[in-house]
Amino acid sequence: MRLLTWNIQCGKGCDGVTDLARIVAVARATVDADVLCFQEVSSNFSGLDGDADQSAQLAALLPGYTPVFRPAIETVDRAGRLHRFGNMTLSRLPVMQIANHLLPWPGAATVRSMRRHALEVTVQAAFGAVRIVNTHLEYHSAGQREVQIVRLLDLQEDSSTSPKTTVANHEEPYGSQTVAASSVMCGDFNFDISDPQHALIDRSRRPGLNYRDAWTIGRPDRQRAPTCGLYDHAQWANGPDCRDFIFVTEDLTDRVRDVDVNGRTDASDHQPVFIELVDTE
Repeated sequence: MRLLTWNIQCGKGCDGVTDLARIVAVARATVDADVLCFQEVSSNFSGLDGDADQSAQLAALLPGYTPVFRPAIETVDRAGRLHRFGNMTLSRLPVMQIANHLLPWPGAATVRSMRRHALEVTVQAAFGAVRIVNTHLEYHSAGQREVQIVRLLDLQEDSSTSPKTTVANHEEPYGSQTVAASSVMCGDFNFDISDPQHALIDRSRRPGLNYRDAWTIGRPDRQRAPTCGLYDHAQWANGPDCRDFIFVTEDLTDRVRDVDVNGRTDASDHQPVFIELVDTE
């Protein structure tokens, strides 16, 4: 299973041009991904998308993939029009279940911040069901980010200590739910590798299956590649940094064949990060 994660900044490149077709072309050239996880997908926010529905545009650009867009932010104006912003996952593997987890947002009015979420899409990989958790944590508040991390760890503990298999038919909701213990969690976490918040995930010791940083597993002898600030020196005045990660649960660590960053593109202020998990042990 190959997965690519990318904060696409609503398709806005470092040249100031918003171009979703370019985003898709770069993603496809980076890796032949079974699952694509995009952060910062906008719908009807004129300053970001020109009053377009980017989720529909991305779905049209990627035929053959099941598109799943869920917003963290969904507001309604006086005319009744929806304005949405969030994460999008597209999968050509069978999609079994979808859950949208709104993450804690304490002190919303006291600091510049926005509602954050984790889009969880369970797919059927060759080695079993996997929950793909596509997330984007708060940038401006370390306190908010920390409680969001704790919530993500709570969700993983719940799922991996009580997995559940769906029935073949879907006649009623109780029996049709899937809870997969295995998970790949990816996205823009807005902490860097030296931040204790990285260790909060990577060194967690909770019941069930814990997350581990895929780069540490797949590239133990290679310096970590930056995932932002390579080309956009205005937003990233301190230079290149690593804010985007892929974590896999402990049962998947032996399947990590490759993990890398495409550092050649300036189609967003972030770089695409990808992983390959082998189907057989």
